[in-house]
Amino acid sequence: MKKVVSLLVVLALFAAFSLGSGEDKKTENTKQIVDGNSNAAAEQVDSEATEHATTTEPAKGLPTIEQKVVYDEQGIVITAVEYTKDEFLGNEGIKFLFENNTEKSVTVGTNAVIVNGYMVSDLFVAEVAAGKKTNETLDLLSNQLNAAGITTVGEVEVYFHIYDSESWSDRVDTGCILIQTSEYANMDTEADTSGNVLYDEGGIKIVGKYVDEDSFWGKSIVLYIENNTEQNVIIQAEDVSVNGFTVTSLFSCTVYANRKAYDDITLLSSELDENGITSVDTVSLKFEIMTEGYDKIAKTEEISFSTK
Repeated sequence: MKKVVSLLVVLALFAAFSLGSGEDKKTENTKQIVDGNSNAAAEQVDSEATEHATTTEPAKGLPTIEQKVVYDEQGIVITAVEYTKDEFLGNEGIKFLFENNTEKSVTVGTNAVIVNGYMVSDLFVAEVAAGKKTNETLDLLSNQLNAAGITTVGEVEVYFHIYDSESWSDRVDTGCILIQTSEYANMDTEADTSGNVLYDEGGIKIVGKYVDEDSFWGKSIVLYIENNTEQNVIIQAEDVSVNGFTVTSLFSCTVYANRKAYDDITLLSSELDENGITSVDTVSLKFEIMTEGYDKIAKTEEISFSTK
């Protein structure tokens, strides 16, 4: 279990420093994506034509939620307690009370967390000893909310999964736990779809937003993704090259049915340095789209675009 926790810490750090800081980051050291050549017609959208949610005045005060039991099965009781904010880190979140009325210790994680219809980081782990209970907060990372233009959280969907801490067996998935805050009627719902459409077929839309030349891990290509189908999908990038050099990229994005996501293709600084790449000027790649069972839905031809 210690190895798993260590891995989750590394992944949490990756999530915490990815996607920059939303629109504020875009004005510092970024380059707009242009000249896509996917099979779908390239679509250039004037960024001034679409108001981004970050221009909305932030809601006054913190949202509240009703304290209630949201899951009670097989000896596990989960209660949504309150909506919180970490004043030091700036992350908002939901405090849950987990009660384990079984004879085995269990670990609670998440399959997905969705805020206002956007996929966000689902890195969460809580261990509950047999016959015990614990209060734990599910953090909604501020950088990811900013990237999606979310200033007012109105709705959170959580998919918990629970398993035996020792054997990793007896896994239980809660399904969707829906929590609406006091700001549900005022939540941000309009997406910023400006950018260059790299792929738009079969209900899946991928928009190249911009290249962040100064991300934590090196450089990154920020994408906006819509899944307008009735099934959950996984999107990965393959055969990525930058300025004509083949490079390793880090990108795998799960988008639930009829949901959206902002995510980035990470380009490691060590590999860029090896190839003398100081500026991302041209990019070529292919997207592969799969079901959650990794059955192939589509694989694109090579998509090339440049930046400015």
